Amino acid sequence: MDFVELRVQAPRELADILVAELAEVGYNTFEDNDEGFCAYIDEDQFAPDAVAEIMSRYEGIGELTHEHRVITRQNWNAEWEKNFEPLVIADKVSVRAPFHEARPDLEYEIVIMPRMSFGTGHHDTTALMITNQLDINHQGKRVLDMGCGTGILAIMAVHLGANYVLAVDVEPWTAENAADNALENNVQDKVEARLGDITALEGEEPFDIILANINRNVLLEDMGAYGQYLKPNCPILFSGFYEEDLPLIREAAERHGLRYENHRTQNHWVSAVFYK
Repeated sequence: MDFVELRVQAPRELADILVAELAEVGYNTFEDNDEGFCAYIDEDQFAPDAVAEIMSRYEGIGELTHEHRVITRQNWNAEWEKNFEPLVIADKVSVRAPFHEARPDLEYEIVIMPRMSFGTGHHDTTALMITNQLDINHQGKRVLDMGCGTGILAIMAVHLGANYVLAVDVEPWTAENAADNALENNVQDKVEARLGDITALEGEEPFDIILANINRNVLLEDMGAYGQYLKPNCPILFSGFYEEDLPLIREAAERHGLRYENHRTQNHWVSAVFYK
């Protein structure tokens, strides 16, 4: 299935509000840029009237414009190859495409071919999650990566010593892409890519580490399951939401037996660490 990119130009304080509004009507991925942000939704869920209604509420509050386009599976590679630059995270992790030069001077390297999946490391939430992962002991651990996208966090987990990572996403091409990227990074024997949502975990034993970089609404909805599928005294890393949403995430997490440990922020985005 193709998807719609909604490109919104808005001042920062208004962009944060619009992201929250769009998340309520089904947009599940957001990327900041210098002018505002882009929001993404499956094409069959795109409702231009709903977008217009949201935007009309904020007319006159700074410069606000929006436009959309359909991005197909066929032209996605051309889009990201045109814009994808190699990246270094926390001075330790190289994230690059196969056609970029390797960085043997860095401790870790992840090679990503995103197809239509999100998670090249360039978005603040992905970089924040990887930075938090570097502080977590993954050695010999069993890890869950919910909303895995390209599989970048799952690959990082194996590089950090994880024995097994279950990478789950709701989009068929995303699960396929995560499996392909695991193969590209020679970690295919330790990463299982699975299609589905939280119900795809039925029958699974609890995990040593959970990585959940999705969005605020999904995190809140599935918080009880995260508590169920995490072993006692073990960490869960959340991201995909803004600083102002952290109190909501924290309240829901603590209600389900997850204790706040710390968080990082970058350009208003958050990655928070909790323990059961």
